[in-house]
Amino acid sequence: MNKNKKVIFITGTPGVGKTTVATCLNKELSKKYNSKLYKINEISIENDLILGKDSERGYEIVDIDKLNEKLFEIIKKDNIENTLSNNLEILEIVIVEGHLSHLCDNCDKVIVLRLDPKSLEKRLKKRDYLESKIQENLEAESLAVCTVEAFQKHGDIVNEIDTTSMSIDEVIGNIKKIIFDEKDFPVGKIDFMDWLMI
Repeated sequence: MNKNKKVIFITGTPGVGKTTVATCLNKELSKKYNSKLYKINEISIENDLILGKDSERGYEIVDIDKLNEKLFEIIKKDNIENTLSNNLEILEIVIVEGHLSHLCDNCDKVIVLRLDPKSLEKRLKKRDYLESKIQENLEAESLAVCTVEAFQKHGDIVNEIDTTSMSIDEVIGNIKKIIFDEKDFPVGKIDFMDWLMI
C-alpha cells in the first residue's frame, strides 16, 4: 500500500444503509479524489467465493479467507495501476462495503453503521425478509454484533455511527471526518440493548 491510499471498510447489520451510504460517499469523494467502491457481495459472487447456503437461516456462506485474499489482491492491483499511471499525487480512497468487510484485513478505518432496531425492522419488512431473518438481524443490531466483531479484529481504528436520526448528507459528512482524521466516533457509545427488553 502507498501512503496516498486510504482503505475504508463500511459495515453493519443488513438494512442499516451501507450500500446507499457507500455509493453516495464514493460519488462525493470522486469529485476531488481517486475514489473507488468495492462491494463484498459482488466480489464474493464474481469470484465464486460462496461455499453454500445456510438452509435454516437463509444466508449464503462466504469463504472469508479467500475473500480476504481476493480483496487484498484487488487493492494491491489498484495500487500497481496507480503507480504505473504516475497518479501518486492524487489521494486514492478505496471504499469496501458489506456486512462481512470488517472480517477482512488491510484497512485504515472501519466504520460500522448502526440503526435503531425499530427503524431497522421497518426497513427489513419493506424488503420482505422472513420474520425469522428479521428477528435475527434485529437481535444482531441490538447486541452490536458487527461492532464487536470489528473491534475484536481491528481495535481502535473502528468507528460506529448511529444513523437513526441523521440525513444521508450528515452520515457522509461524519464519515469524511473519520477518513481524514478530523473526528472519531469511538466504539461503545451506542446502546440499543433496550430493544431486547421490549
